[in-house]
Amino acid sequence: MSDRVKLRQAFIAQSGWGGAQETLLAGDASFRKYFRLRRPGSSAVVMDAPPPQEDVRPFVHIGRHLLALGLSAPEILAVDPARGFLLLEDLGDDTFACVLERGGDETELYRRATDVLATLYTAPDHGLLPDLTAYTGEALIDAAILLPEWYLPAATGRKTGIEEIDAYRAAWRACLAHMPVTADALLLRDYHKDNLMWLPGRPGVRACGLLDFQDAQRGHPSYDLMSLIEDARRDVSPVVYEMCFARYLDATGIDPSDFRTGFALMSAQRQARLIGLFIRLWQRDGKPGYLSFLPRVWRLFEHALQHDALEPLRAWVDRLLPPALRRIGAT
Repeated sequence: MSDRVKLRQAFIAQSGWGGAQETLLAGDASFRKYFRLRRPGSSAVVMDAPPPQEDVRPFVHIGRHLLALGLSAPEILAVDPARGFLLLEDLGDDTFACVLERGGDETELYRRATDVLATLYTAPDHGLLPDLTAYTGEALIDAAILLPEWYLPAATGRKTGIEEIDAYRAAWRACLAHMPVTADALLLRDYHKDNLMWLPGRPGVRACGLLDFQDAQRGHPSYDLMSLIEDARRDVSPVVYEMCFARYLDATGIDPSDFRTGFALMSAQRQARLIGLFIRLWQRDGKPGYLSFLPRVWRLFEHALQHDALEPLRAWVDRLLPPALRRIGAT
């Protein structure tokens, strides 16, 4: 038995769940793992997030804020931040992904998820936003640098020169100069079908359960909506896509033209990051499964690049990554 397993069992016992049946639920692209605990009549979930690679405190901080807003984040039942364990309410197995695979109502699911984002934008932030790091400006560029650092070498077979990295950064700065001035929103940062739970027994926005928000930051309000309807893992129907867009704008009152510009910039940034990230997960971390998502992400990236605000980046991509070099992951 590893030391980590012993620590987890001690946490479970101290939390009053000693002797419960433990089953591995899932891991993800991080170092976190999740285990379901079962005992007669009840269940709970353990988040195992080993320090120093992971830190459970942001999850607790954001989770309590979401609960205060009346949203369906998991109730936090026990906390051991020093050792990286949380005991959480079990929200079940019905992720949006599973429900959609069973033929669930796409319109209803995405409507509820959009309403959650509108609630986040219009509700009080309880002083939370000033505490969060900003996902704006150079932070966006630093995250998107994965494309020239990982994808470009994989596509060309040669290391990316510093001059091209500098040109990429300059292109992004020119693009982000077009970002409209809009009040920041709380960004959950990984808002898509695999991290959302369908809880139809709960009313309104509470029917959409929230799982993955420990990387939350503040930034342009289009980011999470874009993550939802431009999902790397699934094509959202055009009708639902436009419904979500219109519903969010109606609920928040944000200027539509400004929002579309911000949306295009955030889409290009996220797709560029994911294109590089999926290569890094494959080459560095031995996780090739993400490569199957690359053709879809490239389509989303190319679509975002057509916006006038993205012209400088479009020129960089067309010069260094012509269509023939956008084929990794294609079958």
